[in-house]
Amino acid sequence: MLGTAAIEVDTTRVEIRSVNANRMPQAGEAYDTVEIETDRGTTTCRYYEAEGARNGVVMVGGTGGGFDTPARELYSQLAQGLRNDRISALRVRYRHPADLVESTVDTVLGMRYLESQSVSAVGLVGHSLGGAVVIQAAASDPAVRVVVALSTQAAGTEPVAGLAGRAAILLVHGDFDTVVSYHSSEEVYRRAHEPKRLVIYEGTGHTLDEVAESLYVEVKAWLLKHLPGTLV
Repeated sequence: MLGTAAIEVDTTRVEIRSVNANRMPQAGEAYDTVEIETDRGTTTCRYYEAEGARNGVVMVGGTGGGFDTPARELYSQLAQGLRNDRISALRVRYRHPADLVESTVDTVLGMRYLESQSVSAVGLVGHSLGGAVVIQAAASDPAVRVVVALSTQAAGTEPVAGLAGRAAILLVHGDFDTVVSYHSSEEVYRRAHEPKRLVIYEGTGHTLDEVAESLYVEVKAWLLKHLPGTLV
């Protein structure tokens, strides 16, 4: 049991009751499936456990649904690579992928699951809508030390200013994004406080596929730099 939770998302107070988590090993896979059952439905996750980890990272996608990931399977590569640094990872599948509030609830549930596994410091990575989702989720939990927003929308990111001094934020966008303008990340960056970093890739679209290799290095380095007790 993860217990009950109450969070505020985009000025909406949400209460989550009767939380229970079931973990199921997946033969031949690098992850276990975790189903988090609540009175709002079941949130499904992929859990990449690092033995003895005290740090964890939650990764979420955009409105595409499923286990959405940008940059040519960035999330699965990160999840497996972070194990070498004793960092557990959890990929979250939204129940309602176009809904900011419900997607944030899913993300917070993933964070609570990691915390139930003895993780005390959390990093969040989100793409597109997921950029706003991870900023909202970070505002609800002081365990969050790092936020990475990729090709983020500006709507729903207002709480970023409140992360000052608590969570380091990395914003990444492509200047050829025809889905969400890179000016959205610039706007979020202006409202954020240090530590913060903005990377704009030239000639790169919304999914960031063109810069997948360098993006992996950039995101992993930011996580390792700002999660406690890790080395770069």
